[in-house]
Amino acid sequence: MLEVLDGAGLGSEAEEILAHLGVTEPGNWEGTNVLNLRDGSWSQRPPGWERARAALLDRRADRVRPGLDDKRLTSWNALMIAALAESGASLREPRYLDAASACGEFLLEGMRDAEGRLLRSYNRGRAHLNAYLEDHAFLIEALLALYEATFEPRWYEAARETAESMIERFGDEARGGFFTTSDDHEQLIARRKDLDDHPIPSGNASAALGLLRLEALSGDRRWGEWGEGVLRLLAGPAEQHPQALAYLLTAIDFHLSPTREVALIGPATGDRNSTAELEAAVRARYRPHLVLAGGVEGSAEPALLTNRAAAGDAAAAYVCERFTCKAPVSTPEALRALLD
Repeated sequence: MLEVLDGAGLGSEAEEILAHLGVTEPGNWEGTNVLNLRDGSWSQRPPGWERARAALLDRRADRVRPGLDDKRLTSWNALMIAALAESGASLREPRYLDAASACGEFLLEGMRDAEGRLLRSYNRGRAHLNAYLEDHAFLIEALLALYEATFEPRWYEAARETAESMIERFGDEARGGFFTTSDDHEQLIARRKDLDDHPIPSGNASAALGLLRLEALSGDRRWGEWGEGVLRLLAGPAEQHPQALAYLLTAIDFHLSPTREVALIGPATGDRNSTAELEAAVRARYRPHLVLAGGVEGSAEPALLTNRAAAGDAAAAYVCERFTCKAPVSTPEALRALLD
């Protein structure tokens, strides 16, 4: 390395650059040197740094480059969709919502096989490999987040369809919960269940929370029963090892806490913005035990919107628990009072 720097004409500056990169004579890792910034930042660069960097990069170009893992995974993209949808709605940032919607469309349209089943991985123009439980579960949560952020029924319908497929192909009717692989996956010695939430939520924990939220929006007990099956299966381990099943505890918390179901109804002649002020009141603070639906008068899906009327020419908000609703309100102040 010193030879490379000398060749770049750095001279006495080379020693300072080597020290900046953590290079020592005996080596900093098992007798060799792994380059790393001594102070952990790029803020203080020694003299000659740009010439040294160019010389080292030129020498590095003579070696075979490491492989680049540039595949797209359904599960990881679904996690990103949920984050973008939630932050976009809360911060009123359309760029985040547009990115979440574009990614959602890609997963629903581009990550399918000929029979319409969800696939796991995409690279170089081709999607392949059977999707796992986490792909379906994370996608359900992502689609529900997209629906709550945009009130576009297509996302809710896609969440329901994905949930149906997940239950049919991964569900364990005998013991509860969900298998990691589908019933039409390649033959394995045994079908296992992923349980722990490290480093990302387990497929079972995500499935439980997604299905419980789907029940709250639809009033359909079937979704809740499957979600509760996961909780019964894993409640014991969660009590003994809470740090290992943190996301499952989130689902348990949602299930045990009084959940508010909020329906925002705009006039039949109105548009998406007619409920904007009421929606902002809902999002004014963190409300983890709440599901949100919105539409114009006469909307039928999700079921939370059915038979709800607007307040004349103004939007109305219905705050419900298990589909039993208080009298509707039409101002942000009144809605905040009900929720708080």
